[in-house]
Amino acid sequence: MKYEEADVQQMRRALEDGDVTAKDLLRQARDVIERTNGTLNACVALYESADRDADRADDLLKSGNGSPLTGIPIAVKDNICIEGQPVTAASKILEGFRSPYSATVIEKLQQQGAVLVCRANMDEFAMGSSTEHSVYGTTYNPHDTERVAGGSSGGSAALVASGAVPLALGSDTGGSIRQPASFCGVVGLKPTYGSLSRHGLIALGSSLDVIGPIARTAADAELLFAAARGEDTCYDSTVDSFARGSCKEGGVVIGVPDNLDEIGIAKETMAAFEETLDRMKQRGHTVAKVSLAGIEKAGSIYYIIQPAEASSNLARFDGIRYGLSVPGDDLWEGYRKTRSEGFGDEVSRRIVIGTYVLSAGYRDAYYNRAVAARNQLRNIFADALTSVDVIAMPTTPDVAFKEGAMQNPVTMYAEDRLTLQANLTGMPAISVPMHCSGLPRGIQYLANYGCESVLFACAKDTESQIS
Repeated sequence: MKYEEADVQQMRRALEDGDVTAKDLLRQARDVIERTNGTLNACVALYESADRDADRADDLLKSGNGSPLTGIPIAVKDNICIEGQPVTAASKILEGFRSPYSATVIEKLQQQGAVLVCRANMDEFAMGSSTEHSVYGTTYNPHDTERVAGGSSGGSAALVASGAVPLALGSDTGGSIRQPASFCGVVGLKPTYGSLSRHGLIALGSSLDVIGPIARTAADAELLFAAARGEDTCYDSTVDSFARGSCKEGGVVIGVPDNLDEIGIAKETMAAFEETLDRMKQRGHTVAKVSLAGIEKAGSIYYIIQPAEASSNLARFDGIRYGLSVPGDDLWEGYRKTRSEGFGDEVSRRIVIGTYVLSAGYRDAYYNRAVAARNQLRNIFADALTSVDVIAMPTTPDVAFKEGAMQNPVTMYAEDRLTLQANLTGMPAISVPMHCSGLPRGIQYLANYGCESVLFACAKDTESQIS
């Protein structure tokens, strides 16, 4: 078994056969990180607790009490809390902070004997599409180190793509799992809102954020999703199961928006997308056009709601209770100095926008109208999914861009125009690599609430085209 190319099932067989131990896999993960991180900058820091996790995993395996993820190395995005470990959301304002508790998804993985290897780089507070907005510097793409890995879960995607780990946890607020997965040529799932607990995730947009898996294969993503999902008494927004509509597997009806040509997708991406759909038809699936009028308005809706929620959530970082603290002559000057020094430019920009759209006299004109438009978008997608099982689109308009190519914030925001819809509606979506030459490009499938099983089936069929 070559570690860098092995999937979870292959590692699991090697562990069960006694060919390797969990400590061996951890050692190999660290070796790959040490060899590649100087170029990729995907790993922020190794976890001090990883050796303890590996020892426990080996004990579980010896006793015959292992689970599918026992002993498997996993990277964790730097906005997911692990008790006693540093977590900064890639922001200076949380320097020196160690979490007093673990996220629910972390507790679930640790109970099953997973080995948590390292903190993965990200855009500060998950605000960005390139991992350029990080206090630790940019994460680079393993396929072309002059290009970005995507964001905000760029470190997680790069660690999986480089072979350092077979699995990683990311978070997705507007495409932050799927977009870097597409750029790096791996699989990324944005689950149904509420299927995984957000307890222990540093909040960005509370009605948009979800934790999800990034993996080498769809089957591996499915294993991590199954291990981490479920109701959480610590978080009221989670539910155990709430599938609606069609969740059949096998030959599904794939809906393609009839206005994709109007959204500005690169010619090469559309060619790969159409070829992928043709191959899906050969595998017994049906492709049909669906009307999604208004899909192009998702960006306008998102970039009002998300900054509004961010400005509210980030108000808790005041330099008094934890993290960076810059003293001032009085309390208010201390707040101002701490936030001015602690928050980066992109985070500050969105806080200002969010505060503005929530302010007196503007809430009705902007925020409330965006919420109403979001509800209309939910209805548009719900109506479309009455006639098809999934909706397919390219994950991103083009391949990964070069570092510094998106200096205009509005241009950067437009990179998310195909992924925002799943977060605004709460529906699940998965990105899987397409069959194409050159740099990776992803196809994205979106399904009804709770219908991840259909997404995994489509993703596995798509993967079979490039295997």
